[in-house]
Amino acid sequence: MTLSTDPDAIQELTVEELRAKFGTGMEIAGDEEYMLLSMGPQHPSTHGVLRLLLELDGETVVNLAPDIGFLHTGIEKTMESKRYTLGLVLTDRMDYLSPMSNNLGYILAVEKLLGVEATPRAQVIRVILTELARVSSHLVWLGTHALDLAAMSVFLYCFREREYILDIFEMVAGQRMMVSYFRPGGLWRDLPEEFEPAVRKFLEFMPSRIADYEALTKNNPIWLDRTKGVGVVSAEQAVAWGMTGPSLRGSGVNWDIRKAQPYSGYEQYDFDVPLETDGDVYARYRCRMEEMRQSLRIIEQGLDNLPDGPVNIDDPKIVPPPRSELGHSMEAVIHHFKLWTEGFDAPEGFVYQSVESPRGEFACYLRGDGGPKPARVHFRTPSYVNLASLPIMSKGAFVADVVAIIGSIDIVLGEIDR
Repeated sequence: MTLSTDPDAIQELTVEELRAKFGTGMEIAGDEEYMLLSMGPQHPSTHGVLRLLLELDGETVVNLAPDIGFLHTGIEKTMESKRYTLGLVLTDRMDYLSPMSNNLGYILAVEKLLGVEATPRAQVIRVILTELARVSSHLVWLGTHALDLAAMSVFLYCFREREYILDIFEMVAGQRMMVSYFRPGGLWRDLPEEFEPAVRKFLEFMPSRIADYEALTKNNPIWLDRTKGVGVVSAEQAVAWGMTGPSLRGSGVNWDIRKAQPYSGYEQYDFDVPLETDGDVYARYRCRMEEMRQSLRIIEQGLDNLPDGPVNIDDPKIVPPPRSELGHSMEAVIHHFKLWTEGFDAPEGFVYQSVESPRGEFACYLRGDGGPKPARVHFRTPSYVNLASLPIMSKGAFVADVVAIIGSIDIVLGEIDR
């Protein structure tokens, strides 16, 4: 239940009303009166426009309720009025820290509905870029998470490396963040010549940079005090609440979509799924740090085995003609005009496609009605599901620990309030 945004109304809640608004599973011990604190929606540690209603006994959290919806954009409904290809640009705006993952989840769903599969070269390029996006996203998480816990230097170093990745995205797609590079049937265009040398250089210096981050945090006594034993969620609780990604694997549950339900050829790559068993803030931190190293392994394998060939399938009903043909082929011009003004028709039916985003399982449910626009689009976003576990992680913790716990589940409000 969404709580009232009127602060005066919140202060007047009785214990019974508070219990009803917090919902089942949020027990209030006794009938004592506790302080009600509205944290956000402008508080920087909430990592977006999130409001938390805290019930406090001194500095100890008795109950916590997330209040979302301040950033609602109506993306899913808007996509139903857009042709399949044009709807792609909206996926960039959900998890804006990992738009490549959003692009891939949606495009794979469209291709599954159409019954087509991208070329081998396009699949490898997709894997390389989504793993770069995973590293980029984890760098933002680590930098902001460290900043929440008063570690300024880590934030500056992480954003230094992220800038390098964003430069690579701009080189490839012409955009640093809202890339829209993956398209039905392949890619917008092939990689530029300078792409591979730039990525090779990144693979050379990045391992030492990760080691630098760990030197500042891994055994730092202040970092350990703020993260060890804080925000604990057991494996059973994590599964019951539907958690995915590092937030789930930090509790010892070995579930990664890239391994369990491979897509885009992930079954051909040799990499490990980092696991921790303590289920606390520190365990989730350790999982993401190791995930960056595993992403570097995947990227290197992709570059070493990048095949030649086209990056788009040969299907004029789905893929526009090469730009080089537009200057001398009237058929190509007509084909290009009809495809971008009318789109392509997708068959009736529905599909469900999952990918492993930096935050967990990102999935797209797509239903076609035989026309050029989807009849229904719905996304299963990991931030939305993982946020629901915040009350069980926070109960009994200090207010200061809530800041660390929020950072450890790595939410993005853009994909929660879609």
